[in-house]
Amino acid sequence: MRNRQLLPPRIRNARLKGELSKPLRRAVKIPVWGDLGIRLGMALLLISIVILIHWWDRGGLVDNLDGEVSFTDVVYFTMISITTTGFGDIAPITDRARMVEAIIVTPIRFAVFFIFVGTAYNFIIKRSWENWRMARIQEHLSDHIVVLGYGVSGSEAVTELIERGTDPRCIVIIDPSEERLASAEAIGCNVMAGDSTRDETLKAVRISEAQTVLVSAGRDDTSILIVLTVRHLAPNVPISVVVRADDNELLARQAGANNVINPVRFTGLLLAGSAKGAHIADYLADLASVSGRVQLVEREVLPEECGSSISDLKSGGRGLRVYRNGEALGFWEDACQTLQTGDIVVEIIPTENGDGESG
Repeated sequence: MRNRQLLPPRIRNARLKGELSKPLRRAVKIPVWGDLGIRLGMALLLISIVILIHWWDRGGLVDNLDGEVSFTDVVYFTMISITTTGFGDIAPITDRARMVEAIIVTPIRFAVFFIFVGTAYNFIIKRSWENWRMARIQEHLSDHIVVLGYGVSGSEAVTELIERGTDPRCIVIIDPSEERLASAEAIGCNVMAGDSTRDETLKAVRISEAQTVLVSAGRDDTSILIVLTVRHLAPNVPISVVVRADDNELLARQAGANNVINPVRFTGLLLAGSAKGAHIADYLADLASVSGRVQLVEREVLPEECGSSISDLKSGGRGLRVYRNGEALGFWEDACQTLQTGDIVVEIIPTENGDGESG
């Protein structure tokens, strides 16, 4: 499921392409029946043009039944000509009429044919195939990451996940904005337009089978409602949520969130750090991103590390903290000098950009 190779150029190029195409999108999409009406209108327009051409050049046609070519005969001949039926009762006999059929009518015949074939493909074959394919994907969703809200925070989180090695096909994004979803789909993620506060929407992406859920709805009240809904449907799935007001952090935790992230507070920490030293904020930002020289990693203690000190991790990283039975232990504490089975370690490891740096 994970590939440690970094993919920032591909991801950034795909996102840039999506951003450049945004001005060309329309706020109101043409409905399905509107699209169908446009296609049928184009086909009827082309057929009407052929009827007018045949009526204008009716002297070059012959009716083998009564010898006269009426308007009804022209309409009849146009339809059998367009559809390539060709009964032979009406036929072009002059050179000009045959050239009209070859140069003008034949291209229009192909255009009408492709309009009908394209319509059948879009409205029947393609939709049926997409529905079947998405149904198969939904049936087999397991151990995936669900991102509820693809705004600024959600999109940055997805980009960072992919750069850290997460397969985009293992990420499911739900957002009401088709424009945002188009950008997510361009980088290979599974997307669904819907309301994340609804049980039916979350059940459709098998929320109870997810590896983790990231919530960033843009509004604290909506995010907390989403957390409540997710926790109701998936009691054991880890939930991380973004809230912007300090007094909503406790509410988010009471709603069932395992991790509550306050971007305003984090920005304040960076600002305060920069006031105490020129490089503290830079290092904190470096830790938070996989594109930096070092990276923070949380993992379970390996069997061969049990009994060892946090300073002797097999990964070669610099151990910072151990979580044991819900308690956080610093690397300086005696309890961290003997790692135990089930411990969760937070460590700093060098990235491919780190050139061997370990903290």
